[in-house]
Amino acid sequence: MPRESENSSKITYSCYFTRTREGEQFVPEHVFSYQISGTLTMNDGQKKYAFNPGDFRFIRRNNLVKFLKQPPPNGEFKSVSVYLDQETLRDFSIQYGYKATSHYKGDTIIIPKSEPIFKSYMDSLLPYQQEGIVINEKLQTLKLRELLLILLQSNPELKDVLFDFSEPGKIDLEGFMEKNFHFNVQLKRFAYLTGRSLATFKRDFEKVFNSTPSRWLQQRRLQEAHYLIKEKGKAPSDVYLELGFEDLSHFSFAFKNKYGVSPSRI
Repeated sequence: MPRESENSSKITYSCYFTRTREGEQFVPEHVFSYQISGTLTMNDGQKKYAFNPGDFRFIRRNNLVKFLKQPPPNGEFKSVSVYLDQETLRDFSIQYGYKATSHYKGDTIIIPKSEPIFKSYMDSLLPYQQEGIVINEKLQTLKLRELLLILLQSNPELKDVLFDFSEPGKIDLEGFMEKNFHFNVQLKRFAYLTGRSLATFKRDFEKVFNSTPSRWLQQRRLQEAHYLIKEKGKAPSDVYLELGFEDLSHFSFAFKNKYGVSPSRI
């Protein structure tokens, strides 16, 4: 059976036995992670990333990602993640005088310059990765501040990411939706990420697409599915989750309703 830390700790240990796990998630806080074993593949809608044992990654907050966790043969998928929440970062900014000087517009997932001190830091967390052990709040705060100092020493440009406390601004709706239509998230999440209230999002959406968000999303996903199956030779069972459909039967019904034939017969 797979297991993953479920406590409220900002330092978490993930371990999955034997089987592959895939899914998608909204990333509400910055995350710094270390891959111990197995491989992790991630997709932010524009780029794909692959992480192997020994790799580090930094994922920016307020982004959508898909992931595939694959354990090694006869082994376990293991990783350690440290969540850098806004309260911790604000306190750190005040104490140490760090401020963002520009708005970062780069990749969702940043590959930090690798330093031996990163591995030493992660090794210092090993005693807390045993089941049932939780880092107390004061020690957890110290470990988060230690990580921030290490990151800023080795990757000083991260200050423009870490200490940008602004919420998503109103952005181009068409470009955002074309990038993210395959994520199966609630409309209020799409609205937030485009800098809009839900009501404004729906109103702006109809102006841009001449359709409701729900109708457009289904039609756009079906269009992409038809392309992937017919032109790329992918199986329906491989594309329905990739494109945001919750189950294969619903996908097959919607596909046949639009194209007059089931996806398995394309």
